[in-house]
Amino acid sequence: MKAVVIHQYGSTEVLQYEDLEEPQIEPTQLLVKVHASSVNPIDWKIRKGMLSFTTGNKFPKILGFDLAGEVVAVGSDATRFQPGDAIYGRTGLSGGAYAEFAAVSENLVATKPNNLTYEEAASVPLAALTALQALRNQGNTQPGQAVLINGAAGGVGTFAIQIAKVLGAEVTGVSSTKNLDLIKSLSADRVIDYTQQDFTNSTLQYDVIFDAVAKSSFFQSKKVLKPNGVYITTLPSPKSILQNLLTKIIPGKKAKLVFEKPNAQDLIYLKELIETGKIGVIVDRTYPLQELAAAHTYSESERAVGKIAIII
Repeated sequence: MKAVVIHQYGSTEVLQYEDLEEPQIEPTQLLVKVHASSVNPIDWKIRKGMLSFTTGNKFPKILGFDLAGEVVAVGSDATRFQPGDAIYGRTGLSGGAYAEFAAVSENLVATKPNNLTYEEAASVPLAALTALQALRNQGNTQPGQAVLINGAAGGVGTFAIQIAKVLGAEVTGVSSTKNLDLIKSLSADRVIDYTQQDFTNSTLQYDVIFDAVAKSSFFQSKKVLKPNGVYITTLPSPKSILQNLLTKIIPGKKAKLVFEKPNAQDLIYLKELIETGKIGVIVDRTYPLQELAAAHTYSESERAVGKIAIII
């Protein structure tokens, strides 16, 4: 099979388009013919060696965590799917989606939404699961609450706006001038242009602040949190981890981290939201697998609106 692999950490030059053996599946896994994947910041952070303390130094590595495709073989203990089924979901922690075939656990995928293309479906899992689990699980977002999404035009942010609305919240989206109309089109109740206004200096207060791009901090944001408000970030750092631990035991405002946990139940829930039109998918650009380096470069520029899809 064709795949993009890395044999060392580094710039986009380490991404190599090569021939590899198809993966062998375990009893609870599916062999999937991958039609599409997507780029998430974690992909190029791993490629650059920024997460080597968890990813290790064993090569070659196939990156990519999102996929959509067709089941071609089923493990002896896998019962949810049959060959020919169209699915979408996540690979495990080791990646593997930037390839023509991938071995995935049946518990990390669901039937593909029938109103999405493969490229659109592959753009959903990691970003939408992050947004859902941040707002529902960490933020405990309730109807009528005020929620602010920082980085509202990004991959996670565009899903977060829509999911917050599904949960019944009043949503404020923060982004640059050029993306304000997009944020409004996703049903945000109000928008803040960060080039003109710092949301942490606002007179408004929020029940939940979700920093989908990890550009603010709990210290900066807590003055616009309500007394029992929650600040959620996607970036684990020594400071955010310490704040998370301290605010667990100190009454009042909370600082939390979201660690996306792929699972079939949440993917099925997202599928229902997508098929009923409550959530849409924003794909900024689509690249063929051979041009993955260009896709990584665009993602690193932080100019992408919504998601970057990869056609396999």
